[in-house]
Parts: sequence; structure tokens; C-alpha cells
Amino acid sequence: MTSSKRPLVIGNWKMNLDFVEGLHLVQQLGVLLKNHPVEHTDVVVVPPFVDLRTVSSILDSERLAISLGAQHVNPNDNGAHTGEISTSMLKRLNVEWIIVGHSERRTHYAMTDEIVAETLRSVVRAGQHAVLCVGENSARREAGDYEEVVRAQLDSALRGLDERFHALVAVAYEPLWAIGTGVNATSTQVREMTEFVRTVMSSLSFSAPQVLYGGSVNPENAGSLVRDSDVDGFLVGGASLKAESFYAILQACDDCYAIKR
Repeated sequence: MTSSKRPLVIGNWKMNLDFVEGLHLVQQLGVLLKNHPVEHTDVVVVPPFVDLRTVSSILDSERLAISLGAQHVNPNDNGAHTGEISTSMLKRLNVEWIIVGHSERRTHYAMTDEIVAETLRSVVRAGQHAVLCVGENSARREAGDYEEVVRAQLDSALRGLDERFHALVAVAYEPLWAIGTGVNATSTQVREMTEFVRTVMSSLSFSAPQVLYGGSVNPENAGSLVRDSDVDGFLVGGASLKAESFYAILQACDDCYAIKR
């Protein structure tokens, strides 16, 4: 873990859990964190849009050390964009983090590099933190040009971004071939790509960038990944849907960081 920033663990619920289920999950997670706090790790939960108001209220009323995130946002401030959500709407709900360019948005909803770049700029201009997702699919990994794929995604999204916004950007490397496929990236592969992402971001004038890993992270592999792969935290999918498994990942990250300090 080379970044000077605190490690960051983000739980992306995707299209799971209604507002009642989300309420129960956050309450359970809150109990675990109050009984055994994580001292060195920042925590973010990212519910579906319909859960945001409920989760925001619980985080505020219980004074939980958890920040709120959103899974997507439209780059426009308002207007005729049926079904979309703006940054200003999210700010009203105390949303501090927004995932930008998740692989599922890119793959299934035609989110191009150009739209990703536009969205990221809208997020940081609003003073919110953007989690830029980058990563290659199995075909590009097997073809051996995966670094060029990731370089192009980073360059498109970040080149020319005003330096005053750099601190608002974290990057999550998520290899599509290691998400829900039963194939896990090795610590060596994750370290290689983490270092590559940092190198590209350094060439774009980013200093000490925060680089997360998102590829089937679970309580069993979290400790070895943060210990051996030089990541600054995780973007967690399925394992964030249960309080116990998400908390175990938080604890693994926190323990490793405490040792490294």
C-alpha cells in the first residue's frame, strides 16, 4: 500500500436489496462497527437509488462512520433525461462518492469512454468523489494488450482534468474476467496492474493516486490481496450484501494497514 491516503473499502450493492433490506444491512453493519471499529479504513456503502434516502437517514441518525455512495449519475444538471439522476439530487442525500464507468455500465448500457469522461468531470465539479472504474475483458487479457486497454480508459477519463480535482478521484481496477466467473486474479496480476495504473496516472500529473481493486473480493482473499498486491482498498460486490462478510473484508484491510504503518 503505497498511497499516503487511508485505505478505502466500498460496498457496491448493485441491483440488490430493497429499502427495508438495505435498512437492516446498514443497521447490522453499524452494530459490528460500533462493537469493533475499524481505525484505519474509510468505509463507503453504495445502495440502489431507491435505498439512498433510507440509508442516508440511518447513517446520520446512528452517526455511523460510513459514507454514502451512488452507483451512477447523469452528467447533466437537469432536463429531459427520463430515469436519470443528477449530482445535485445526490448531494441532497449526502452522497459523497459516485462510481463512474463501472464495467457493467460500460458493457450493458453503452457507457463509452467519452461519456465516462464527461460524467467524471460533472462529479468532481460538484465536489463529490469519483471512483473511476477501469479494466479489461478476458479476450483482451488473452490477447496480451490489456495494459493498452486500461491505459486508454485512464487517458480518456483523466487527461486534461484540472489538478485541483485530482484529489477527488480514486481508481478501481476491475478485470472483467475475474468478476463472477470463478476465475480469480492472482496477487501478482493485481500488483502488476496496480503499479501500471499508478504509472499511467503519474504521467497524467496525479500524485499518490488511490488505486482500489474490484474483482470478486471476499473475506478469504482480502487479506492476501491488500498485503501482497499493494492496493489501497477494494470495490466489493457480492460480499458487501451481508454485514458479516463485508465487515470481515474491512477488518482484513484494517489489520494489514495497521501492520504496515
